[in-house]
Amino acid sequence: MKAKLILDNGDIFIGKTLGYIAETTVAELVFNTSMSGFQEIMTDPSYYGQMVTMSYPLVGNYGFNADDIQSLDPKISALIVKEDCKFPSNFRCEMTLRNYLRQYKIPGIKGVDTRALVRIIRESPGMTAIITTKDLTQQQIRTLCSEFSNENAISKVACKESFDFSPIAKNTRYKIAVIDYGVKRSILTNFTELNCAIRVFPYTSTSAEIEEWNPDIIFLSNGPGDPAVLYNKLGFLQPFFGKKPITGICLGHQLLTLALGGETSRLNYGHRGGNHPVLDIIKDKVLVTSQNHGYFASKLPKDVIETHKNLIDQTNEGMISEKLWVKSVQFHPEAGPGPNDGKVLFGEFLDFADKFYQKGAN
Repeated sequence: MKAKLILDNGDIFIGKTLGYIAETTVAELVFNTSMSGFQEIMTDPSYYGQMVTMSYPLVGNYGFNADDIQSLDPKISALIVKEDCKFPSNFRCEMTLRNYLRQYKIPGIKGVDTRALVRIIRESPGMTAIITTKDLTQQQIRTLCSEFSNENAISKVACKESFDFSPIAKNTRYKIAVIDYGVKRSILTNFTELNCAIRVFPYTSTSAEIEEWNPDIIFLSNGPGDPAVLYNKLGFLQPFFGKKPITGICLGHQLLTLALGGETSRLNYGHRGGNHPVLDIIKDKVLVTSQNHGYFASKLPKDVIETHKNLIDQTNEGMISEKLWVKSVQFHPEAGPGPNDGKVLFGEFLDFADKFYQKGAN
């Protein structure tokens, strides 16, 4: 069936429906440059409220499986591809892309010149778009785009009650309280593989509720949207600064920046893909990283040292402070999808905690 992708700047791309057919879908328009990992991208809670354009021309060639998903169901609003693979070939394949979209009622559009589309998105940060099978008037288009908001995205993807992801055991190295803003499963898995007990807390939790479990480490997760929306909800962190090691990834890094008096800003077109070179300033080593964010730490707080820098646009990618006992990164060391260069960060987070408990709090 014929479908239209209508951008808020007036550009229109004509394609065909893919998977689930919905009359009209409105969302923020973003792109991802990864050559694979489409199922991890689609189930990443950080993409809630966004329609994702895959710049790689063929999507779905190895199908879907239950092992690589990052949450129980897809979080994207829609998928845009040049071509979908109808007959995937992989021994782990359990479902095709189009059937997965149908099962979870995620609309898609194919036959779009995705590389031309990416060039437009690059020049227009925060673009809203519509996928529709209807003939909309200009007034309807303006109304749909102007009324769209993704401000409450975190409340849609974060847990409502605390739960244990991995229990305390005899060989537990550290108890980690994960503050959930839309955490990816692979982050929790990486900490678990390092013998950590994980309890996931809602982002609305109080410091007293977290302290009752007496964690060794506080971890702020990834998640969707503008970190500034949560500025007034970061007070729970204050009792822990300098008292417990605090770490974070992606949105968690941005929230720590704000909580300590720094500033965040919107990127021109976001960092989303699996090929972003990042300089580890401390080790003088380049990591190829997986990234998914539209905001960044534009001004670091006092008493922190910059540890990582994006080599494409020189934006901040990490910070550390042994005075405040904070260590966080902007990129995704867990990959899912992407290269595993940054996976060492999970061990470094725990080494940072080792140092804290050896020295004691200042």
